This record gives sequence, structure tokens and C-alpha cells, in this order.
Amino acid sequence: MQIPVIRYLGRYTHRIAISNQRILRMTDQTVTYLVKDYRNGGRYIPHTIKGIDFLRMFLMHVLSKGFVRIRHYGLLSCRNKKEKMKPIVHVSI
Repeated sequence: MQIPVIRYLGRYTHRIAISNQRILRMTDQTVTYLVKDYRNGGRYIPHTIKGIDFLRMFLMHVLSKGFVRIRHYGLLSCRNKKEKMKPIVHVSI
């Protein structure tokens, strides 16, 4: 049961804030992008918001100076992942 959790977290830490494919259109005032509607079977539906609100939400994913994404260091770095994950998987089983 623990291995799916580790795989999920690994995928989550490597995601970007929003992919270009999800942004449908932009005007001077609004941005329309696709969101996953879990209430309707996980279909993607267009959602339009003010451009300033889109920027505010997007910038919440930008790291402050001095911080680094965890995927580049520590347990999840490509160089160390295989060896460092073995004890974690072993302990969690």
C-alpha cells in the first residue's frame, strides 16, 4: 500500500503549475484554461478568470530566493533516487 503513495508523491513533486496545453485563450482581461471537473467524471471543462487572478495563482508556485525544488536535491534527485529509495520502501512495507 505504501509504494503507490511514494509513486504519487514522486509524480506530484515533478509537476509544473500548469501546462501550455491547458491554456486555451488569453485576452487583455481574462485567461481561459481547462480544469478537471471531478463532480462530472473527471472531464476537463473550460474555466475563465481575470488575468490578474491567473497570475496570482500561478505565482504561488514560484519559489522564493534561496529555495530549491525538492526534485533536484535529496531523496528524489535522479542521481540518488534508486539507492536512497530502497530503505524507505523497505521500511514502509
